[in-house]
Formats: sequence, structure tokens, C-alpha cells
Amino acid sequence: MTRLAIVINKERCIGCQTCALSCKMQNNVPDGMLWNRVITEGCDVIDGAQGTYPNLTRSYLPIACQHCDNAACQRVCPTGATYKDDKGRVEIEYDKCIGCRMCMAACPYNARVFNWSEPSREAGFNYGDADVPVRPKGVAEKCTLCKERTDRGQEPMCVQNCPFEARIFGDLDDPDSEISRVIREKHAYVLLEEQGTQPKVHYFN
Repeated sequence: MTRLAIVINKERCIGCQTCALSCKMQNNVPDGMLWNRVITEGCDVIDGAQGTYPNLTRSYLPIACQHCDNAACQRVCPTGATYKDDKGRVEIEYDKCIGCRMCMAACPYNARVFNWSEPSREAGFNYGDADVPVRPKGVAEKCTLCKERTDRGQEPMCVQNCPFEARIFGDLDDPDSEISRVIREKHAYVLLEEQGTQPKVHYFN
């Protein structure tokens, strides 16, 4: 068995958005959409702060599809468009997506976006990995754990390009992998554990 996953060191995340933009470029994400977001915790704006001057704090929460073992989105998809592959990634078969957005309603992480209109790109052409499918109007889309790259044995682009090495990618089913060791030693946690979705994206401080 293989269960590909990411663990994120929040202390190393500086909110630079490199992961979000790398993801966008790699996966040909249209204008106005992000698969990978970096939220400033406790704030309504990017790069806000909590507290009262001079006692201010700021922390960032990178968030995308959590590739849950018990994925709520998969359970509610009426056509089977959302599925889990043999590497534990939650993926979308776009030809089967009917645009009902049940997956978006079910996801507790707000991790999907929807093509309400014909996708446009400021560059005027498709970009990124040539193997990434182009999504049409009327389908949901999200982080794929860079399926095309990881199928080739490469890291997701967000992991490769993070300038502070805040992300570690690997196989949760390999107890000797770096990701498994870090999760054990750092007592890493998942978001919204009480939802029972069993996310494969972990975090530690």
C-alpha cells in the first residue's frame, strides 16, 4: 500500500505564497482560482496580525485538499467523479463531473473551486505541465498532489519550491519514511480531526 501525504512545518511558513503560485503554474489553474491557499490565521486579510501593538503575532496556515482517507467529498459524489487512487490521493475524473457541487458542500476544508465560466488565463494560453488535463467550464477542481509529477516519482511543486523547506512529502504507509518519522517525533496534527475525515495532510509547530 501507498498513502502519499504532506506534513507542513508552520514555524517555517512565512506566508510568501510560493506554494500557491507554484501550484497554479504547474497545474494550469485559471485566473481567479487557487488550489493551494495560505491563510493568515485569525485575520480577515492577508498578512494581518493578532493582538494589540506592540504585542502582535502572526501565523500562517497553508491549506488545500487534505486527501482524506475518509473523504466526505467522495461519499457524496453521485457519479463517482471523485475517487481515491492506488496512492491514496483523492482525485477528480472531470468527464464524470456534472457540476452539482455536492463535493464542495461536503468538504469541511473549503478545498475546491468551480469553473463557473469558460476558464481564462491572463497569459492567453495554457501553461504548466503538459500532462495536466485542461478542465472545462462546469466542473469542480482542486489539489491533486501534483498527480502527474508524483506519478513520475517527483515531489509536488509546492514541496519542491518552498524556499524555507516547510513541506515534507512522502508515504505514510512506510514507517521509515521521513514524513512518518516527522509526524511521530513532532506530534503532528490534522485539521478538524473531529470531522472524522482522516486527512493525510499534517501540521506541526
